[in-house]
Amino acid sequence: MASLFSFSKKGGTFRSVKNVPVGAKGLTLKQHIEHTLGTGAVEDAVRLPAGEDMNEWLAVNTVVFYNAVNVLYQVLDETLCTSQRCPVMSAGPQYEYLWADGVKVKTPVKLSAPDYINCLFDWVEDQLDNPAIFPQRYGGSFPPTFGATVRNILKRLFRVYGHIYHSHFRQIERLELEPHLNTCFRHFMLFTLEFNLIDERELAPLKELIDRMVR
Repeated sequence: MASLFSFSKKGGTFRSVKNVPVGAKGLTLKQHIEHTLGTGAVEDAVRLPAGEDMNEWLAVNTVVFYNAVNVLYQVLDETLCTSQRCPVMSAGPQYEYLWADGVKVKTPVKLSAPDYINCLFDWVEDQLDNPAIFPQRYGGSFPPTFGATVRNILKRLFRVYGHIYHSHFRQIERLELEPHLNTCFRHFMLFTLEFNLIDERELAPLKELIDRMVR
C-alpha cells in the first residue's frame, strides 16, 4: 500500500499537522486514542475515558480529526482536486456548500472545492490556534461556546469527507489509500455519533456509507 507521506503537493508543501494541548495529560489522551486504534478497537477509542474532562476529550479529538482529513486532502490538492475539475464544493449532485465564516466572509459565497476547503482549513487552524477557544495547555479554561465551536468544526470537516467520497473515491482507490480513508472516516463518524456532534441532516450525503460502516 502506498504511504500518505510518499506524496507531496504539486508546487507546494503540506500543511503542518496540529499539536494536541501541551502537557503530559494531553499527550496521555492522544496516546490513549492511538493505542486503542492500534488494537483495532475503534469503538473504545471514541469513548470518554473514565475521570476525564469532556471538553479536553473534545479538544484532543478535534485536533486528531483535523490532522487526519488535512493529510488525506493534501494528496488530492492541486493535482486531482482543482478548480477546473471541481468548480463547486459538493458532496454528490444533490449537496452543494457555500462558504461563510461569519467574520471575514459574512455572506455565503460559491467557491470551487479546493478554494472552499482551503478556506475551511484556514478557518479551522484559526480556531485551533486561538488560546481563548482551544487552550494551549492542558487544564486551561474553555469558553461557554466551546461545544458549539467543535460541532461547527466537525460539521465542516464532514463536508470534506463527503467531497472526497463523491468526487475522488476512484482516485483514492488508484492511490491505494481506500483502507486509510475508510479507517479515518469510521473513527470520525463513531466519535461524532457517540456524542451527537453532527445533525442528522448534515450526514445525508454519506448516509448509506455511514449505515454500512458504523450502524
